[in-house]
Amino acid sequence: MPKRTYQPKRIPRQRKLGFMARMSSRGGVRVIRSRRRKGRWKLTV
Repeated sequence: MPKRTYQPKRIPRQRKLGFMARMSSRGGVRVIRSRRRKGRWKLTV
């Protein structure tokens, strides 16, 4: 039986999807902005 594909780890997740990672690119800034506008309780992971 093969291993499941999703093996969660906190640090890689933060590096890829965290706030600082989002703010480092133009597209990520747009993501944050749209989530703020929508009123999301959590902006990033």
